[in-house]
Amino acid sequence: MRQRRKNLRNGLLFVMPWLIGFSFFLAYPTIASLYYSLSVYDMFTPPKWNGFGNYWELFHDPIFWISLSNTFYYAIFAIPLGQVIALLLALLLNTKVKAMPVFRTIYFLPTIVPPVVIAILWLWIFNTRYGVLNALLAGIGIRGPNWLGDPAWAKPALILMSFWTVGQPMIIYLAGLQDVPQQLYEAAELDGANWWQKTLRITLPMVSPAMLLNVIIGLIWAMQIFTLPYIMTGGGPMRATTFYALYLYENAFQFFKMGYASAMAWLLFIIILTCTLIIFKISSKKIYYAGK
Repeated sequence: MRQRRKNLRNGLLFVMPWLIGFSFFLAYPTIASLYYSLSVYDMFTPPKWNGFGNYWELFHDPIFWISLSNTFYYAIFAIPLGQVIALLLALLLNTKVKAMPVFRTIYFLPTIVPPVVIAILWLWIFNTRYGVLNALLAGIGIRGPNWLGDPAWAKPALILMSFWTVGQPMIIYLAGLQDVPQQLYEAAELDGANWWQKTLRITLPMVSPAMLLNVIIGLIWAMQIFTLPYIMTGGGPMRATTFYALYLYENAFQFFKMGYASAMAWLLFIIILTCTLIIFKISSKKIYYAGK
């Protein structure tokens, strides 16, 4: 009995740092944000209970709907296109070519570049007068648009920029491709299958779990996009790049409407959770797991 108590004490001592960190940096902020979302709170005065008033105000806030539509617009285009590019790169990097590790490193490097550096780099690329992109377009006789200053082009510009960081899903796809049994391709070749048929009938089903993982990660990332539009456009022009997380930040730290921002955060959690469950439901019969 004494030994069991000693083991329990030692175990609790070992996990105590994690319990303290979990309590102060995750559990308490989560519970507090839920309470603040039901209160009027500006960080300077004690919160006042408001029930679902913040949520009711959200649904009557036109900028909230603009930020939500901007975020969905970004996610709908950035996620599928990014997945296609990542999968194509993975297919190319899965071939047996000399110095292949070097090429894999080159394609993955942009993923580890800090977002602030990426934003500054692409501000120069998208520059209307001196940018590289418009210079390339001018070379083929096309007048480039005002990428970040035109409401019609600001979101497409950020979507284009998102392809810069496809290295992470590319690595996941590459790991999935290397796990595909080669005898499946050999059997398909004996049956006369061409490259496209092998890709459609073997490669895509076998990497479908990696595809599901990448889509979920991409959804979570896209719905929380903040740093790049904050640095590059500040939400402009004309609210064209005011994404959900950016508007949440404005309410919390510019307007000091912390209760309102907490309601936005919980609503974002519900949206992401709902979208994730829908994706799992739709893909449940289309994802292949070896041995099942």
